[in-house]
Amino acid sequence: MDVPVWVWWTTIVVTMAILLFDVIIVGRRPHEPSMKEVSAYLSVYVGLAVVFGIGVWVFAGHQYGTEFFAGWLTEYSLSVDNLFIFIIILSKFAVPKEYQQTALMVGIVLALVMRGIFIAVGAAAINNFSWIFYLFGAFLIWTAIKLYREAREDDEDGDYEEPRIVRWAENNLPATKEYHGAKIWVKENGKRLITPMFIVMLALGMTDLLFALDSIPAIYGLTQEPYLVLTANIFALMGLRQLYFLIGGLLQRLIFLGYGLSVLLGFIGFKLVFHAMHENELPFINGGEPIEWAPEIPTLLSLAVIIGILAVTTVASLLVSRRRASVEAAAESAGSPDPAEEPAQGPRPKA
Repeated sequence: MDVPVWVWWTTIVVTMAILLFDVIIVGRRPHEPSMKEVSAYLSVYVGLAVVFGIGVWVFAGHQYGTEFFAGWLTEYSLSVDNLFIFIIILSKFAVPKEYQQTALMVGIVLALVMRGIFIAVGAAAINNFSWIFYLFGAFLIWTAIKLYREAREDDEDGDYEEPRIVRWAENNLPATKEYHGAKIWVKENGKRLITPMFIVMLALGMTDLLFALDSIPAIYGLTQEPYLVLTANIFALMGLRQLYFLIGGLLQRLIFLGYGLSVLLGFIGFKLVFHAMHENELPFINGGEPIEWAPEIPTLLSLAVIIGILAVTTVASLLVSRRRASVEAAAESAGSPDPAEEPAQGPRPKA
């Protein structure tokens, strides 16, 4: 895919302008957004992604258009998984709702920066070492198995294990006990102290770093075009903050999301391994020759599989969670009988 330099710069400038616009709004007016507000923003961001994908399809061909939509949907689904951890972090540190927007926005910007670094490193590795696809594929398969095991544990308590650097900051840096708006540090009695918001943003940043390790190999399994990898990540992260406030309660009902993502990452992992086998140059595998019998999975089929996995996961989650809620409600009703339905008591016996 031949992308002119001016297209690269235009894309970067426009997307950064959108992000900065959002940051400026958040910084000036910290608040808990309404459903109308987040719905409008999310509709705009999703609409921009769809229009961009159609533009790629028209001007660069259906192959690249399909790769963008497959990559965007994959990154978006992984970003939804991020929201579970975000909810746990913001709840654990009791971030006031009016400042959650600021924390999320900073976390998203950090995620974009770190993913940009990983995208550049991944592109350089792919251009110089074709065998890197073996590593990417093996890593995604291992991640898929890990996600499946975590999903089977059914950890509904949302335990969050803080990274070591977060624990170190909590235990060693002088800090205030209360929030000071969205500030990450303040001066008290001539001393500079960090606020709980600093710890929150550090935790979000470290979480973003860990998720970037999964998402970048996953999207490189769908497209090797750095431009599409970058734009798919940008559009997936743009609406993440609005999605948090719009479906925060719904996220708890996506009980099979872990299973769905494990299948999705496993599929992409095997796709990467098969691709590596087609371009094999390792002397200890098939004498350094390409392995012709390995299947080459078309991108259009990959897109269909991704949509199918996400659709089945979402529908099954909502149906089962609704059924469980009905059963629990019925059990509570049976355990607390209506006083009006209790049998009437007879007259008291005379003394």
